[in-house]
Amino acid sequence: MLLDEIERVVQESSRKLLQVSVPPVKYWLLVDTLGRDEGDSLLRKTVAECKAYPPRMRLLESMNEDGTWPISRARKAAEDAGPGPPIGWTYATMLQNLQLLEDYVTDREEAHIQAALEKILSWQSEEGYILGPKHDIFPFPQYNGYAVRDLFIYGMEKDLRVKKLADWLLSMQRHDGGWGVPFQQDVKYLPEYRAVRTSDFLQLVRKGETPESDPKGYTDVPSCIWTTLMVIRGLAHSREYRRRREIRRGADFVLDRFFKRNWRHSYYNSEIYWTRIKYPPYPGNGLTALYWLTRLGYGPGDERMEKPIRWLLGARHGDGFWWQSDRPHAQKDQWITGFAVDVLNKYSENK
Repeated sequence: MLLDEIERVVQESSRKLLQVSVPPVKYWLLVDTLGRDEGDSLLRKTVAECKAYPPRMRLLESMNEDGTWPISRARKAAEDAGPGPPIGWTYATMLQNLQLLEDYVTDREEAHIQAALEKILSWQSEEGYILGPKHDIFPFPQYNGYAVRDLFIYGMEKDLRVKKLADWLLSMQRHDGGWGVPFQQDVKYLPEYRAVRTSDFLQLVRKGETPESDPKGYTDVPSCIWTTLMVIRGLAHSREYRRRREIRRGADFVLDRFFKRNWRHSYYNSEIYWTRIKYPPYPGNGLTALYWLTRLGYGPGDERMEKPIRWLLGARHGDGFWWQSDRPHAQKDQWITGFAVDVLNKYSENK
């Protein structure tokens, strides 16, 4: 019965979305959900429309030759006062805009995309990770997951530098199958540091006055659900890494905690984030989690999936669309609906 309902919903919402969607939403719907191939006339027409899509053109035209984008004067001043990129908004803006350009159907040969990818890799440490964008004290696995995602989607999977970054992420997997932020999400939870203000704690880390952070240690401290999802979201863009046992363990970690409060107080702690939906997709919500779980092959055969899938079906509105949680928005709701029907379609295909 559930699969019958899903089939009906996918057909109805896909039909409505095709009638009103902007070109890139239509493209992904045709390719990912409806399975149209390159010879399809509607798909060819949609690809041409994507190339001329104004938001895509504005992002490409505003790129600097070195692959960065301009940031506000205030953020530039703050960045210049610190250690500089990758610490600051330049790096964060690059990650976000490269993701948007992929949504808008962009190749790495266009504009200065290749320069942007090389710029990101120029910040890579000897250990394989990239610092920032928040500070230069320790690396954030979630942002490194974001970086490897962008590098993979633009076809750099075979680059040894990218492999080194991906392998560093795998090396940071914790005892329970998830990921956490070094120091901030393990050492900070030791009794002697719990009451210390974060800013003061970071200074202690900078001075080397705290114990070492060990991804395989601190077994009484759970990993972070959303950090884990960001890492999976990055690595699963690679066919090679998608098959790794570590990715499956991480996906199980997320699925086992669906709708539950994140133990980490520093990052989307409340369980309400599971049912908040936004575009561009951010890590702390159930739709993003379901998108990657279904991409990794989870379907009706796993009973843990039924409750989240029923939630997604119930979040659909009477017009056949899913809406952004905080404020409905015509175009953003198109993207969200496209993700939702793709999740439901993949779920049913995974039976």
